[in-house]
Amino acid sequence: MRPNAGTPERSRGADVVVIGGGVIGTAIAYYLAKCRADVILIEQGDLAAGSSGACDGLVFLQSKKPGIHLQLALASRERFGELSESLPLPIEYRACGGMVVIEGEAEWSVMRRYVADQRRIGLAVDLLNADDARKLEPALSPAIAGVSFSPMDGQVNPIALTQALGQGARHLGARIMTRTTVTGIHRQAGKVVGVKTASGTLSADAVVNAAGVFAPRIGRMAGLSIPIQPRRGQILVTQTVPPLVARCMISARYIAAKYNPRLAGAAGEGVSIEQTENGNLLLGSTREFVGFDRRTTIDGLQRIASRSAALLPALGRVNVIRSFAGLRPYTPDGMPMLGAVPGLSGFLMAAGHEGDGIALAPVTGHLMAQLITEGRSDIELDAFRPERFGLFREWSE
Repeated sequence: MRPNAGTPERSRGADVVVIGGGVIGTAIAYYLAKCRADVILIEQGDLAAGSSGACDGLVFLQSKKPGIHLQLALASRERFGELSESLPLPIEYRACGGMVVIEGEAEWSVMRRYVADQRRIGLAVDLLNADDARKLEPALSPAIAGVSFSPMDGQVNPIALTQALGQGARHLGARIMTRTTVTGIHRQAGKVVGVKTASGTLSADAVVNAAGVFAPRIGRMAGLSIPIQPRRGQILVTQTVPPLVARCMISARYIAAKYNPRLAGAAGEGVSIEQTENGNLLLGSTREFVGFDRRTTIDGLQRIASRSAALLPALGRVNVIRSFAGLRPYTPDGMPMLGAVPGLSGFLMAAGHEGDGIALAPVTGHLMAQLITEGRSDIELDAFRPERFGLFREWSE
């Protein structure tokens, strides 16, 4: 039977179209393909060309809010080991443990309560005084007040993870369309039925908006106003050096700046520190609302360098070889938007992870695949429902 005018031909479509070739989009495509769904992933550039290729690789659980956010991170962490074994490319995942560095008594008091809340959720984490912390990490400054330490934190190569998820999805039958621009969302009678691209229209029973900082642009094509903003993070990369730190680290200020932008301005952004398998150190990062400007700044890089050296004085003797900046998809409450959009059947959101995209990618992919293929998820996602901000608007054909 000839399709109605304006209706995409099924032969050119799939069960699900995923928009966005970052770590979230590739994770969703991978887990959908594992569920034997017919899936197409569309990316306007190359895989990992956006935020997932311009970030650090922290799989850090201590930075997640106690509650459902931390529960999600714990579930995601459980999947990294399996992915290391099953994906077709190495992802350089290491369960190395992590530290939140506490610089003063006021921070220590806050972190004592924070750690107690995290323990109740199930995170293995302890407070260590400065002497005990320096037994584990001798390079730490003697001026610190202490650390919270969790053996459950880790790190991964974010570009390798994204590429491996994409390759894994392709091996399972997913079709990956890179350098393809989405130009519209095809709708009929309150339902999404396809995606328009510069190369033609693809039919679909479901469309997932996993476009990160560009999710609002995709949303507008469906008549939706999505409250995601780009938040710039600048990062320094040092020369390769012998092992300086065995664990990834963030400062307690990092947690404050992550969840309260006003604190970032008042007390300064925190820092994150990790040493890669190659020996380079990644030092980050700023948290700036500057639109889509991905340039680095002298002021931002100097702040990162000085604050990192305050925690690890040996960094004062290490050369910086380059810097870069990425854009994180920020939501007003610091948590991602996951799930179906009410009133527009077949349209789902999976964006707004900000700096948590790498850590939460495996569980996000798994849960979104469950929602689409089974109509349910292992973890209740009500706290992440897209409409919680009340900023979606009705659309018209």
